[in-house]
Amino acid sequence: MSRLRLSVFNTQPPHLYFGGVERRIVETGKRMRGEVQTTVYSGTKAGFRKPKEIDGIEIVPCFSTDTLYPLDNWSFNHAASRLVDIEGPDVFEAHAVSGYGFQRKLRKQKSRKPFIHTVHGVLADEYFQALRIGSLSLRGKLANLVLWRLSKQEAECARNANLVVTISNYSLQKLVRFYDVDSSKIRIVPNGVDPQRFKPSEEDTVLKKQIGVGNRPVILFVGRLIPRKGLQYLVEAARVVVRERKDVVFLIVGNGPLRNHLVKSIKTSDLSSNFILFGDANEAVLPAIYNCADIFVLPSIQEGQGIALLEAQSSGKPVVAFNIGGVREALQNQLTGLLTEPNSLDLAETLLRLLADKSLREKMGRRGRDFVSRNLSWDACARKMVEIYRESQQLV
Repeated sequence: MSRLRLSVFNTQPPHLYFGGVERRIVETGKRMRGEVQTTVYSGTKAGFRKPKEIDGIEIVPCFSTDTLYPLDNWSFNHAASRLVDIEGPDVFEAHAVSGYGFQRKLRKQKSRKPFIHTVHGVLADEYFQALRIGSLSLRGKLANLVLWRLSKQEAECARNANLVVTISNYSLQKLVRFYDVDSSKIRIVPNGVDPQRFKPSEEDTVLKKQIGVGNRPVILFVGRLIPRKGLQYLVEAARVVVRERKDVVFLIVGNGPLRNHLVKSIKTSDLSSNFILFGDANEAVLPAIYNCADIFVLPSIQEGQGIALLEAQSSGKPVVAFNIGGVREALQNQLTGLLTEPNSLDLAETLLRLLADKSLREKMGRRGRDFVSRNLSWDACARKMVEIYRESQQLV
């Protein structure tokens, strides 16, 4: 069978950004290279100006702004629709709202080339979950309005795609509910993890000292500092935890628009000595950061799946998360971690329970690594995606 030529659209360059979408593009692309020749078209963000090849994946810049969100998305779609050749590739794939402009071009020219839309977290669902939080700042309200507008473009792209790929059964249900996508054309392919990179280790005492946690118990969060990650619940839960365990450190790894708000909330709660805001972590040091933790926590109120949950479990760490969305599919409750209701008091009590039981933490850590190694690897994700690319060719 001939090597398939795939063109992928993503606003953010996958070699310079390290979110779940970008991780998936790189990890699947390098594993498919024997069967699939992948070219990724990305916006000119973070200084990306010249084509680059990584692990057999060609990454090509398409003009976009780098400051005025969501103008960056619009400018990228406009540039990609003009730059990308319709005739060369066999299959096109767009992530989130990164390819609607090119899809319109395909339809206008009545091309029969297959177009796959990969949706990670359904934006309309994220919009409604943000409304549920309430008490959004003016900036938060404006960001949510932008999210609603982008969700309309995501819906259009999903409805007009030949196939839609998503990462969990939860996201499939939301695609049907919010976007009226025919469920028969939706394929579920969960994100994965590399168990050879993310694995248990006890050799991270040096990093612990550098971070400043020493031998104190560490509760780790890894992710963007955005409303749906639920960090306000974590700060509220920390007040309760610290009353019983004054030595606990909450290590926050990641950055985002809520950083200043988070810092203010931590200071107001008199928790500055119990929180460390690490900022964005280099990919090379991320496995070691997981190994600094005793517990991994993800207080998100909306998740299609949650790659950080997979990485933490692969690293042998017990996980605590809210009982919502695709999170239910990313861990095994009571076996690899604990699900709790989305409120700060339940979260605090669950964290205290695990902090008090080292044997339970270790048992859950072992089970978690086994669970993701068997079921949620990038190798499995790549194999399924190759099958879907081939299937799409039979539909047109």
